[in-house]
Amino acid sequence: MEVARKLVEQNGDGITLGMVASAAGVPRARVEAHFADDNEMIDAIVETWFVDHIAAMEEVLAADLPPNRKMYEFFVRRFRIHRDRYRADPATFEVYCELGAAHFERVESYVDLADHYLCELIAQAQADGAFPGLEIDQALSLINQMVFPYTMAEVLTYMDDRLSEEKLAAIVDTMFVGLSAANRGASGIARIAAVQGRSG
Repeated sequence: MEVARKLVEQNGDGITLGMVASAAGVPRARVEAHFADDNEMIDAIVETWFVDHIAAMEEVLAADLPPNRKMYEFFVRRFRIHRDRYRADPATFEVYCELGAAHFERVESYVDLADHYLCELIAQAQADGAFPGLEIDQALSLINQMVFPYTMAEVLTYMDDRLSEEKLAAIVDTMFVGLSAANRGASGIARIAAVQGRSG
């Protein structure tokens, strides 16, 4: 596994069992005893990327915290994992982001798991009166869009200095204050008003 990860970091996602065997100095059959094929090896590499995220999410779900603090912890803990990895080695971080993009079908189950856990947090928050009038799926979609920069690893590569725990906390607090199904006027007009031109 360590050899496979080093090869990914050096060469990107185009690695094979044969390459791992050669780099490790062992027969291919020995590598095949651990991974049935190239795809299974990529699955294992992706799993190592997300193991800390899963542990963080499960700790938050089990915690006895107020709903807004719980949701903040849900996002900030994973954001810190990404940020620490990025700042420790930006080039390697970008390689793993590219690996995830190239093999999104292997990453998708982890995204779905995060959404499942977030739905649980939304349901807990709604039981406390938050997000009135919204179906859980609606709240999920809106919240994911609002915290997108803090959950998408590759955003760190161009926004690192503009993302912070304080901004994330403000976003979460704002959601709990105002996110609802109520129409407060933003969408209550028939068309976009024309911008007046300057008179000559």
